[in-house]
Amino acid sequence: MRKLRVPKTDLLRNENSLGRSDVDNAKKINMIKNMKLYLASGNEHKRIEMQQILPEFEILIPKDEGIEFEPEETGSTFYENSMIKAKALWDIVKAPVIADDSGICVDALGGAPGIYTSRYAGPEFMKGRPDGKKIPQDEQNRLLIEQLNAAKSDNRSCHYTCSIVLMLNPDRFFVAQETFEGKLIDSIEKQAGTGGFGYDPIVFLPEYGKTVAEISADEKNRISHRGKAVKIIKTILSALFEKK
Repeated sequence: MRKLRVPKTDLLRNENSLGRSDVDNAKKINMIKNMKLYLASGNEHKRIEMQQILPEFEILIPKDEGIEFEPEETGSTFYENSMIKAKALWDIVKAPVIADDSGICVDALGGAPGIYTSRYAGPEFMKGRPDGKKIPQDEQNRLLIEQLNAAKSDNRSCHYTCSIVLMLNPDRFFVAQETFEGKLIDSIEKQAGTGGFGYDPIVFLPEYGKTVAEISADEKNRISHRGKAVKIIKTILSALFEKK
């Protein structure tokens, strides 16, 4: 039987080529896996959602490394507040930072509570209580429903907005902003679901016949304001690593 001989130089060429490619890919994978992204938030729920959407990275919040972080959010838009938080944390860690500012906007209330979502304490304290104390989430949910009911509007449309900043340094950053539409339920008795967090049990999604708190975490990450914005940032991160 005649043996087929492959020139040794071709074998070496092929092995070297595969070797370089494998090494390059391994370096990229290891670089991503070993990369920390600091999330400029003290909200553990946000960290969990961010980690689910960006599993390739290690997502840390300031308290994970013993950092006290309470920047004053003085912006007038979600974008401005996310930039404030991103810069404040970058100044401390000097490493890539993701900052998110988000909230719920009710159309018939002129977009309120908007940037004051986390501080909202009812129609008397739209921007938060004078003492700065936050009220329980269940009470926020009830008050927001009651405020919309008192407006006597047929329009129950609302949307979440999320503005995300990826800051590599103060002169190099990327921004993504997205929304997530739904309708506010008309009674706190109709709240449903145990998933998500915040106002999710009172935001109804007509196309699903469920509240945001009733859909799965995977589905929420696919269609939510934060999920869509983070996916844009993820595309940017992938493109940045492709250049390395």
